[in-house]
Amino acid sequence: MAQAIVQTEIGGPEVLTLVEVPDPVPAAGEVVVRIEAAGVNPIDVKQRSGFRPLPPITEPRRVGFDGAGVVTALGSGVDGVRVGDRVAIRDTRGTYASALAVPAAHLAVMPDVVTAAQGAALAIPAGTAYQSLRSLDVGDGDVLLLHAGSGAVGQAAIQFAVAWGATVIATGGASSQERLRELGAIPVVYGEGLEKRIRDAAAGREITVALDGAGTDEAIAASLALVPDRGRIATIVRGPDAAALGIRAFSGGSPIPLSAQELAWRAEAVPVALALIAEGRFSIEFGPELPLAEAAEAHRLVEARAVRGKIVLRP
Repeated sequence: MAQAIVQTEIGGPEVLTLVEVPDPVPAAGEVVVRIEAAGVNPIDVKQRSGFRPLPPITEPRRVGFDGAGVVTALGSGVDGVRVGDRVAIRDTRGTYASALAVPAAHLAVMPDVVTAAQGAALAIPAGTAYQSLRSLDVGDGDVLLLHAGSGAVGQAAIQFAVAWGATVIATGGASSQERLRELGAIPVVYGEGLEKRIRDAAAGREITVALDGAGTDEAIAASLALVPDRGRIATIVRGPDAAALGIRAFSGGSPIPLSAQELAWRAEAVPVALALIAEGRFSIEFGPELPLAEAAEAHRLVEARAVRGKIVLRP
């Protein structure tokens, strides 16, 4: 029997339970992956708590979308993946588990130098960052204002934008400033006087594009004041408010779904990031690694913002 984290009701972290489940069997187009690491994301917490509503729970609901592991079985019609391949998983519910059947199209084979933890840390953060920057057409010569630069999405966005030739001004807490600088951004501390500090950091350059991952009124106000073209301001947090603000939103509760192109960019991000890791050009800041059975504690840490860095569960 395999093991998996499930919930049968909406509630606090205590609703997450480790149970035994039947060993997965791949359907056509699927493979079975022995999970070696599962990434914990804020969306996992929001769905578990009901903050991001889902249809009613009618059977035990599996948790988690990102993971990495080893292919152990192939369904019919699968090409490009072999038993024994080490793979990163994206957009597949139930990665908080010891094994999972996954659509082969949702896998990326990992280079040998990439660890399971790294592979499990990519899909949602890197996918969100990559798609958002592509949607905003960030490239050479841009000056990007990035709010919440020290989060997993923010750190990925800094590294993609810098690789594409943009200058990045990233806001964050006082303890994050050194990390933001290491990634190639110009760091700016949150708090009163934020707009002036951003202007000073820009040193006379026009800020051409902004991506908000903080969701605070302060961050939104600074973006609106500093970026002339509101079509190049976006949020991944304040989706319901974006239309009234005259800015764009990518998920984050937005009523406007992602386009086919944007979904394709999210999928493209994982192999791109894996290649950059293998080249030593993309780094991930990790928080604690916890056993799968301690998924509830992982959620408590995320909700309390008690640690910085990606939390990984190990079956």
